[in-house]
Amino acid sequence: MSTDRVLTIRDLSVEIRRGDRVVRPVSDVNLVLNRGETLGIVGETGSGKSMTGLAIMGMLPPGGRVTGGSIHFRDRELVGLPAAQYRGVRGNEIAMIFQDSMTALNPTRRIGDQVAEPVRLHRGESRRAARARAEEMLALVGLPRPAERLDDYPHQLSGGMRQRVMIAMALVCEPSVVIADEPTTALDVTIQAEILELLDDLRSRLGMSMILVTHDMGVIARHADRVGVMYGGRLAETGPTAALFDRTRHRYTHALLASIPSLTQDRGEELFSIPGAPPDLTVAQAGCPFAARCEAATEQCRTEQPPLTVAEDGHAHACWHPASGPTVRARSSFPVPAAKTEDAAPRLRVVDLVREYPAGGRRTVKAVSGVSFEVAPGETFGLVGESGCGKSSLGRMLVALDRPTSGQVVFDGEPVTPGTKRLRRTDLQMMFQDSNASLDPRMRIGTILREPLAIQGIGNRAQRTERAHELLADVGLPAAVLDRYPYELSGGQRQRVGLARALALNPTVLVADEPVSALDVSIRSQVLNLMRRLQIERGLSSVVISHDLAVVRYLADRVGVMYLGKLVETGSTDEVYGAAAHPYTAGLLAAIPQAGTAGAARVRGELPSPIDPPSGCRFRTRCALATELCAQVEPPMKPLAGTHQVACHHPLRREDSLA
Repeated sequence: MSTDRVLTIRDLSVEIRRGDRVVRPVSDVNLVLNRGETLGIVGETGSGKSMTGLAIMGMLPPGGRVTGGSIHFRDRELVGLPAAQYRGVRGNEIAMIFQDSMTALNPTRRIGDQVAEPVRLHRGESRRAARARAEEMLALVGLPRPAERLDDYPHQLSGGMRQRVMIAMALVCEPSVVIADEPTTALDVTIQAEILELLDDLRSRLGMSMILVTHDMGVIARHADRVGVMYGGRLAETGPTAALFDRTRHRYTHALLASIPSLTQDRGEELFSIPGAPPDLTVAQAGCPFAARCEAATEQCRTEQPPLTVAEDGHAHACWHPASGPTVRARSSFPVPAAKTEDAAPRLRVVDLVREYPAGGRRTVKAVSGVSFEVAPGETFGLVGESGCGKSSLGRMLVALDRPTSGQVVFDGEPVTPGTKRLRRTDLQMMFQDSNASLDPRMRIGTILREPLAIQGIGNRAQRTERAHELLADVGLPAAVLDRYPYELSGGQRQRVGLARALALNPTVLVADEPVSALDVSIRSQVLNLMRRLQIERGLSSVVISHDLAVVRYLADRVGVMYLGKLVETGSTDEVYGAAAHPYTAGLLAAIPQAGTAGAARVRGELPSPIDPPSGCRFRTRCALATELCAQVEPPMKPLAGTHQVACHHPLRREDSLA
C-alpha cells in the first residue's frame, strides 16, 4: 500500500451555535488518511465521528463552523475554501455515503436521475451520457437488472438495494476519498456483509481511500486498515487496527470491546456495560472526557486533559492510566431462573400461521407461510432472519395487531384475534423497534406510562402515577423522566421507556421487535441486561425478534430461523448455534463481523420476492447445496437430536456447520 497522504486533519475543532447554547462536537482531532487505505472512526453516538465527516465535506449543520485546525486534501486547504470551490470538491473528489438511504434519497425522483445528477453537475455530461454512466455504476455496485431500476423510485427497492444506489451516487464521479457514515447500521448481517465487501472491492478497483464511520467494532476489525476511536468529541486512541485490538490502551476502547455480546456469552452473567452517559458537549471539558465513567479515573484525569501519546508503531492513546493485557469482562450473575415444568401447557401456541397482503391484481405478498411453534411459561423464543423474511409480520399477529389470513395464535388455550381486546392489551404486549416513532412526541413520559392503565380502567390517577414511578425504577430511570418529552431523552432512555410501557399491565407474554437494533454497543448491553433480568424475575414468556444473532443467543432459550415466510430451523440456542443444520443458518452465523473471521460461507445474493417465492425449498436460489429435488419438493421439518429440527433436503453435518 502506498503511504502517500491524501487527507491530513490537524487540530480540528468544530462548534455549533443553537440560540444561547454552543455545542462543541469536535475538539482538537488529528487524523491522516493514506492513499488506498480504509480508516475506521468508531465511537458511541455523540462522540463526534459523523460531525468530523461532515466537516471534511463542508456540510456542517446550520450554526456550525470550523473554529480551529486544518483539513488538507492533496495540495489544497479545505478550511476557509470559498463555497463555489467547495462545491467542485464535494461529490466530485470527496464523496459521502449517508447512513439512512431512505431519507438521503429523494422519494420524488427516479433512481437513474439521482445517480446521474453528479455526473451532469461536475462533468457537464449530456442527459443520455449521464444516464448511461448511471446504469454502468448500478451494475458495478451489483444492483440486479440495472437498466430496469433506472426508472424505479426509492420506495420500490429493498434496504440493501437502496444502499447500493447510495454507493453508486457517491462513486459515480470516481472520487479520491469516500466517507461511509454508518453505511450498514439498519441492515441485517447478510446484506451488511455484502455492502462492506462491495466497498472493499470498489476501493481496491478504483484506487480510492475510505473513511468508515461506525459504532460496530466487529466491522472495524474486519474492514479497516487503521482506526481512530473518538469519545466526547476527541480522539481517544488511534493506530493500525491489529495493534489496537491486540494492545488496547485507552480505557474507553477497552470498555467498548468488553461491551460487545458474543456468541459464546454465558447467559447466566450480565453483559459488561459502560456506566453513566457520554459528556454534555455544551460544557467545557477540563480533564479527560471519559473520566466520569472510568473505573480507573483519578483527580488528574478529572482536571488535566491527557495528551495523545504516540508509540513507535504509530499506535497512540490519550489516557493517563492506559489499560494493558486482554480485555477484562467483569460480570455480575443473574438470579437462577425458576425451573420449568416439563409437562406444563404452552403459554403461547402458533398453529400454521399464514399472512398474505394484496399486491395488486390477483398477486399477494406471502409474508408468513405456515409457521408453527410453541412458547412455554417463562421461556424466551428467539426469531431470527433477514429483513423481509416475515418476522415483524408474525410479531404483529402474535399480539393481535394484525389478523392472520389463516392459522391461529392460541394464548393459554384461548384463540387470540383482534376482537379479544382485553386479552390482547393486558396479557400480550409488544416492544416496538423504533422507540422514537412509537412514543407520542406530544405526550410527557408520565402520560405515556399512565395511558394503558387508564384505557383498561385500572386505578385512579394517583395510583397510575405511583405505578409509573415503579415502572421507571424497574427499567433504571429516575422519577424526573416522568415530566420529560421523548425528544428530551437519549435513544437508550427512550428504549427503556418503551419497555416500561410494555410492562405497565403486567403482561404474561412480551413480543420484542428488534429491541436494540438502533442502539450503541454500550447502551445495547444495558438494555439487554435489563430485559434478561426482568425475564427471570417476572417469569415472562417472550418472543424476541432480531436480525442480530448475538442478541438472540443471549436472550433466548430456543430459536427459530425464518426465511421468506417459513421456519427453516428450530431448536435450543445451544443446538442451533452450536451445530447449525440449515445452510441458511450457517450463512447467517458466518456473516457476523468479528475479528479474525473470513465469512466465506455466508449467504450471498438477493432475497427473492415474497410475491413469487421459488418453488420447492425457498432458499434453493441462494444455496450452494441445492439439487433438482430442492426445486421440486418443499422440504418438511425433520427432527434431529434433542429439540433440534430442520427443513432441508441436505442438512449440514456438525463438522460442516462448525467449519
